Amino acid sequence: MTDLFKVSLPDADATVALGTAVANAVKLLIESEPSNTQTPGIVFFLQGTLGAGKTTFSRGVVRGLGHTGAVKSPTYTLVEPYDTLQIPVFHFDLYRLSDPEELEFMGFRDYLDQAALLLIEWPSKGRGFLSEPDLMINLNVDDAVSPPGRAATFEAKTTKGQLFLEKLKI
Repeated sequence: MTDLFKVSLPDADATVALGTAVANAVKLLIESEPSNTQTPGIVFFLQGTLGAGKTTFSRGVVRGLGHTGAVKSPTYTLVEPYDTLQIPVFHFDLYRLSDPEELEFMGFRDYLDQAALLLIEWPSKGRGFLSEPDLMINLNVDDAVSPPGRAATFEAKTTKGQLFLEKLKI
């Protein structure tokens, strides 16, 4: 699966706005699924260097799905649940994970069984335990613009990821 495209993000507001657009596409994807479908959730991997905007992007997604409070980085807690939203979101940050097996101890598989959106920062730390995501989102510094901004690249990894990209309006 290689539906791939890139979006320039000149500042943090653009990164949040992209997250909001992603939230809207997630809603459309969920609404388009047949009601008798018991789909497990949607899994997005967020990759990029420190400070590339992964948590800022996640803030836009979570707020776009209706959360009105603070959206914190789950760096120390590993997961921040936003499970009271119409589409529950579980925001993971695996940066401090020392062994992928820790995901088993925290009950990660239970999150996969829910009809929820999983945003997973630093998925490489869960290598060997995490399966293929529906969508890979790479957030990186974009030196091609002045002043340097960020860029987000989206790559569908599953059929659900391709369906999501068809719904994304940017």
